[in-house]
Amino acid sequence: MEGQNLREHLAEKYGTTKEDSIRAREQLTQLGQEVGFTFDYSDEMRMLNTFEAHILLEFAKEKGKQTDLKLRLFSAFFAEGKDISNREVLANELAAVGLDSESAITRLDDPNARLEVQQAEETWKNLGISSVPTVVFNRQSALTGAQPVEVYKQVLQELLA
Repeated sequence: MEGQNLREHLAEKYGTTKEDSIRAREQLTQLGQEVGFTFDYSDEMRMLNTFEAHILLEFAKEKGKQTDLKLRLFSAFFAEGKDISNREVLANELAAVGLDSESAITRLDDPNARLEVQQAEETWKNLGISSVPTVVFNRQSALTGAQPVEVYKQVLQELLA
C-alpha cells in the first residue's frame, strides 16, 4: 500500500500526538457506531491519494450512483483496510455498486476528467475548505471534523427555520 502512515501524516500536518490520535480514533469509532458504521483503525493505516477515486465519484454521479460509490469507498478504506488508490481495488468497488468498472477506469486517463476534479479541488480550497470531513450547507455554512448526529440535526433544523 502506498502513502504515508496516517498517524505520521496527522503529526506532521496538525502536530497531533499519538495520544491525540488515539483519542480521535476512539471518538470517531464511537460516532461511527452511533450510525451503524464500524471504523477499523490500525497502526498501519496509510494516508492515500484519493484523486482517482474522486474522478470515479464524478463518473458515478452521472450514473446516479455517487452516494453508493462514496459509501462503498468509505467502507473499503475505513472498515476493510483496502488501498483505494489502487486501480484494481477501485474497479472492484465500482462493480460492487453495479457500475461498469471498465468504462469508469478508462475515465482515469481522460485529461478533461482529471482537469475537472483539479478545478473543483481548487474551488473548494479557494473557499477555505482544507480538511475532511467538511460538510457545506448551501454554500453558506459548514461543519468541519467529525460531529455527532445531534449536531447535524441541529444545523439542519436551524437552516430549515
